[in-house]
Amino acid sequence: MKKYLIKNWWRYLIGGISLICSTAIDVMLPFVTLSMVDDVIVGRNMDIFRRDIILFVAAGLGRAFFQFIKEFLCDMSGCRVASGLRKDMMKHIFSLNKGYFDKNNTGELMARVKDDAGSVWDLTGFVGMLLTEATVYFIGVVICMITLNWKLSIIPLAFMPPLAYVALHLEKKLGKDYDEISERNADLTKVVEENISGVRTVKAFSAEGLEMKKFDEKNEAYGDANKQFASDLADSDPLIGLIPKIMQVLVVAIGGYAAIKGSITYGTLVAFVSYSIQVVWPIENLGWMLSLVSQGLAGYKKINKVMKTEPEITDTWAKELHKEGNKSGEISFDHVSFNIDGKTILNDVSFNLGKGKTLGIMGATGAGKSTIVNLIERFYDVTSGSIKIEGKDIKKMPLSDVRAFSSVVTQDVFLFSDTITENVRLGFKDTMDLRTVKSAIKSAHAQEFVEKITDSYDAVIGERGIGLSGGQKQRLSIARALAKKADLLVLDDSTSALDMETEAAIQQELQEKNDMSKIIIGHRISSVKDADEILVLENGRVAERGTHSELIRKGGLYYSTYEAQYGDYHKAMAACE
Repeated sequence: MKKYLIKNWWRYLIGGISLICSTAIDVMLPFVTLSMVDDVIVGRNMDIFRRDIILFVAAGLGRAFFQFIKEFLCDMSGCRVASGLRKDMMKHIFSLNKGYFDKNNTGELMARVKDDAGSVWDLTGFVGMLLTEATVYFIGVVICMITLNWKLSIIPLAFMPPLAYVALHLEKKLGKDYDEISERNADLTKVVEENISGVRTVKAFSAEGLEMKKFDEKNEAYGDANKQFASDLADSDPLIGLIPKIMQVLVVAIGGYAAIKGSITYGTLVAFVSYSIQVVWPIENLGWMLSLVSQGLAGYKKINKVMKTEPEITDTWAKELHKEGNKSGEISFDHVSFNIDGKTILNDVSFNLGKGKTLGIMGATGAGKSTIVNLIERFYDVTSGSIKIEGKDIKKMPLSDVRAFSSVVTQDVFLFSDTITENVRLGFKDTMDLRTVKSAIKSAHAQEFVEKITDSYDAVIGERGIGLSGGQKQRLSIARALAKKADLLVLDDSTSALDMETEAAIQQELQEKNDMSKIIIGHRISSVKDADEILVLENGRVAERGTHSELIRKGGLYYSTYEAQYGDYHKAMAACE
């Protein structure tokens, strides 16, 4: 947090000076009241009366001016600190590996970026300002009380330790309560985010009752945490209010007796009573202020935990080792194995894919097909073996170059709540023209339905593509991949929602693109049958490899899949002959 505070040092400096000035005016006003009582009311001095009136007006205007500067600059500084922290946190989150997001849910990360950053804003803005102001105010009032009458000042000062003890004891309890509130809030946010994102699935399975039960549990836990907070506050709040009242009664009684006896003036008594009231609020609100500090520190601690998470995959040495050369468009896997959490996902996988060639990959669910995609994108590093792009080990290339080489269409299509055009040219907003967007949409056979939509290419689609069919979303996702014009196109079971005719048309379109290599992963024979080579994975190993006709002749796993998908069709055709 230090670097964010340093960036705003001059705002804090001017705000601090303004804080001292406004506080000094507040602290000195009882002396003007003293003069008004002793010199004007008792002494009937009109000259001093006019002077004191001018002082009151000037003090009011001056305090308002310094108060505005103080609050504006301090709150702005807190805003800038939180904004900078939030920006760096998002940047850091983007740098983390896919494995991190597999282990941490979206709701918790949203709470870190939104709620905890807001707590830091409070801490470095009005809370920090308030705590500083209370400290300066308390010191100033104590000095003034001692200056007026050191004997009388013993009374309020004697009440400060027990008042501070109660306030600090309260803060300790409230700090624990807030930690619990923060955790329960993250749990509640997670449930809400999941159910809103998956509302169609919930409705499709009539799971509203079950999900409402989960929501009620988290909502009740969040409510209970807040109730505990309120209960702890209520237990100590009356005592915090009672202690100052007893102190003020003693000040009025003893001070009044001294004034009657002539030991002090009436003006001194009025000023001292005013100070005895003023000295209370910094201590009385100490628990509340420190609880806000605790909230801010707890939020920063959680943010810091995210910020201290080191990405497992970095660009170390990459810029030094990478050199531009002639692009061959080739990618190869050389005896690649990959383990995660002690489980073997891929085992000794090798292939070489030249420019313009197509590789098909098939296998049962969990065979390791999508893992190959994750390794190509270097979302994970291989356990053994190597992956090379144009002869270079991807570990020795900048991540930006590795990911620029390929364009991936995943089975889980994600579209942003933006226009169709902006979704297609994702990452290339400033460099990709509309002609390229339209060409890619046409190649993905999405032009017909896009142009029928109101506003066409400028139509804003719903979050995650809500409002579009599965096939339409897949075609837009394919268009986005084609618009990137990468050397390698990877389709990871990304035509499963398309009808056979549209799938065949897109495949024909892709076959004509000889300037890019293609990896097509699928469960349907129709997706991979035209590939130059087909790999069949089983339990992470390459069980079979060859062309469509070669694998059919082998009569192995590929042939069994072919029979399962086309056997009944061939029997029906034979029966018709």
